[in-house]
Amino acid sequence: MPDPFSLSVIVPVWTEAAGVTDTLRALQPIRNRGHEVVVVDGGSTDRTVELARPLCDRVVVSEKGRALQMNAGAAVAKGDLLLFLHADTRLPEEALEHLVSFVHSRRAWGRFDVRLSGERPLFRVIAWFMNQRSRLSGICTGDQAMFVRRDVFDALDGFHPMPLMEDVEFSRRLCLVSHPFCIKEPVVTDSRRWQKYGAWRTIFLMWQLRWRYWRGESPESLAQIYRSDVRNASK
Repeated sequence: MPDPFSLSVIVPVWTEAAGVTDTLRALQPIRNRGHEVVVVDGGSTDRTVELARPLCDRVVVSEKGRALQMNAGAAVAKGDLLLFLHADTRLPEEALEHLVSFVHSRRAWGRFDVRLSGERPLFRVIAWFMNQRSRLSGICTGDQAMFVRRDVFDALDGFHPMPLMEDVEFSRRLCLVSHPFCIKEPVVTDSRRWQKYGAWRTIFLMWQLRWRYWRGESPESLAQIYRSDVRNASK
């Protein structure tokens, strides 16, 4: 039986040559069921586009920035359901079956629970708090593979073109339409950021940025703080 919806998986990428092949290979079962995968490159200088092209339905070149790239992907997508997937995140095998349940619901949008790769117990704790916070607040982060009905995405004019917090901001507007449809089976996102910069340091940074955003600080200034912290952690 064909799926009762057409899905477009939109994957924003930038210099992802090391992992883009594995990411897109994992999406081939979705393509085999008649859905599409759109890769949106933000100006990579490595082999990302070359490696991605044979494993997706379309490659779009956009200005760099997740909000801009995801909007560019949505503009060419053919599906009536849009799913935004980070390049370091894997959908569960039963993702399409869960999305069928969503389509038959009255919700306008949704997201998956998230699990961090790796075996450290702390990663399980971090993921649990991320999922509980999201379930209580209705706010989704990009790591949770947000999905939204196409007509709702268009009515809300998609993501605001901002350098940080575009997922949080869009979630706030989506919550005015409906509560999210929360899928408990998790996506798995790469824990490399947490390992590279330190789990506790990353937790503190993420909470600091969200707190300052809720207090009204501009995404532009928060992006500068984020970039400065990452550079310092890399030294």
